[in-house]
Amino acid sequence: MKSILFCLLSLSDCSVAATRPNFVLILADDMGWNDAGFTGNRSMDTPNLDLLAREGVEFTEACASAPNCAPTRACLLTGQYPPRHGVYTVVDDRHAPGSPHHKCLAAESREALPTESATLAETLRADGYATGMFGMWNLGRGRSGPATPTGQGFDVFVEPKFLGFEKDAYRNADGVYSPDALTDAALKWMNSTRGKPFFLYLAFHDVHEPFDPKPELLEKHQRRGGQGDPALAATVEAMDANIGRVMACLDRLGVRENTYVIFTSDNGGSRGTVAPLRGGKGTLYQGGLRVPAVIRGPGIRPAESDMVMLSMDWFPTVVELSGGVPPNHLDGRSLVPLLRGEAPPAPRDTFWHFPCYIGGGGPCSAVRSGNWKLIEHFESGVAELYDLVKDPGESHDLAATDSTTAAAMLAKLQAWQEATNAPRPTRPNPAYDPSAPVSKGGQQDREPRKGKKP
Repeated sequence: MKSILFCLLSLSDCSVAATRPNFVLILADDMGWNDAGFTGNRSMDTPNLDLLAREGVEFTEACASAPNCAPTRACLLTGQYPPRHGVYTVVDDRHAPGSPHHKCLAAESREALPTESATLAETLRADGYATGMFGMWNLGRGRSGPATPTGQGFDVFVEPKFLGFEKDAYRNADGVYSPDALTDAALKWMNSTRGKPFFLYLAFHDVHEPFDPKPELLEKHQRRGGQGDPALAATVEAMDANIGRVMACLDRLGVRENTYVIFTSDNGGSRGTVAPLRGGKGTLYQGGLRVPAVIRGPGIRPAESDMVMLSMDWFPTVVELSGGVPPNHLDGRSLVPLLRGEAPPAPRDTFWHFPCYIGGGGPCSAVRSGNWKLIEHFESGVAELYDLVKDPGESHDLAATDSTTAAAMLAKLQAWQEATNAPRPTRPNPAYDPSAPVSKGGQQDREPRKGKKP
């Protein structure tokens, strides 16, 4: 009898062990490094994100792979640096290469993710996963086709306009909040995947100016006062509530203990919210790159990590956690050893490449090696050097006083540019007109609304 019971228990254990884990990847739009309670911002009410951070690993030095929307999303889904897939920025006619207010000829950027790029969704679907994408894509237009989510590995794709919302609108005529409607659709889809492991990519887009928060939450944060932006705080709180709904659904489905939940943002916040960091969205200063990032799930030991990680690292991490083998074409690296409390990955150099004008910083490229960071500005030919440990706000350029380190860092950056075939927009723009007005929309990462002033 004991032997029979032992066999039954063993079979049960094996069945549980063989169950593939689920993944929920939540991406916020324009949420800066300190726009959450768990990052220390007392103006933000984010109880669900705070719970994820307590129960999982928080990356305190996480960075987006690019300083604005489209390229970071491309890096996240391909596990590669921008020169590999060619998505450098959000394509915007107001900042087309050769525009008269550009001093040098910026690089051309792909508007859509190349169809030859192997995505995380394609990799997981090929391994038996149900894949659903809800929210902002921004890597190709249309409801279907090779450049849309359903052409890039997702079984299901739902964005707000499919649910009756006008372009970039956060509320419809009935007062329904678009993130609420998106979450409704995502929860319905999660319920439909029972018996099959799933990958949910939930890309909220409402933490993006101009805000349109729920009136009751806006009033709450206005009454509270403080130094923060009440509209931003209200918007973040509403997003957090929807994240709580997703977590509650995992509980109802009985899959909480077998699901990894990842949360991060596509770039740094606006310049008024990232202090004491410098810059903001659209620049390669830390304010444009640092983002909140947490992951919770089976086998993960709660901890904080100050290891520099990038958006492209989620691809190999998810694939390894799923039991698969990450493709060998990835630039990102798996975080699994660190998540399991083992030795963290060896230090590495990290790179950013933004050869465009949209965003306000001009074409530039950057490398970080340990505490050192160097930014190369293509327009002026100037390179800036910062010690991020002593000077996280990047206020003291050390390139002149430590020319040896600056030269070594620049050599590393340019060797990487050559190895990845990264464009270096150093040629003067023959159409440059110093009297030409600078086009507005430098922080834009969506197509301008037709018929309306940008």
